[in-house]
Amino acid sequence: MEKSAKTSTASRRASLQLFRSLLGDRRGATAIEFAILALPFFIVVFASIETFVAFAGEQLLANATDTMARKIRTGEITKDMSEAEFRQAFCDEIAILLTCSATEVDEPAKLYLDVRQVADPSQFPAAVPRVDASDTSDLDTSGFQFAPGAGKEFTMVRAYYRWQVITDLVRPYVTNLRSAGSSMPNDYLMVATATFRNEDY
Repeated sequence: MEKSAKTSTASRRASLQLFRSLLGDRRGATAIEFAILALPFFIVVFASIETFVAFAGEQLLANATDTMARKIRTGEITKDMSEAEFRQAFCDEIAILLTCSATEVDEPAKLYLDVRQVADPSQFPAAVPRVDASDTSDLDTSGFQFAPGAGKEFTMVRAYYRWQVITDLVRPYVTNLRSAGSSMPNDYLMVATATFRNEDY
């Protein structure tokens, strides 16, 4: 019995010493810390990258809108150009970062363009056309036109691009476009506008 108690005491001491040595062993601590912190770290990194790319894409859309508007204003683009040709030219301007689908020219899926002439500058529409009064409802494209206007006419070019947000962490804060049938916003709507008076050509 005494031998058994001594064995039990020795066993407890060995277990305690093993536990203390495990606590004192720092090997592998970095790997464990990395495993714990890696997921939130990479989520923040991807969210930052996506926010930057979306901002760069919006600047690219604005530059393309200004470029196409300048061509209309100077008479390089007139009513002789078809809407499909104009859309293709616009897609070429943004192709470095914003993609157009293979059928985008004939069936808009991401890029929406509204080119119209007005009799008076006060008639330029100011708000983003939405399906309903909600700030996140889908884009209403029913009134979009392609009418570049002639010389000395007031013209407006509006470009909209549907940017799909990938990172879940960013989605609730940047999305402002709800697809048809969706209850929550799932895309970011980029908007660029140029208003001007055509030159006398």
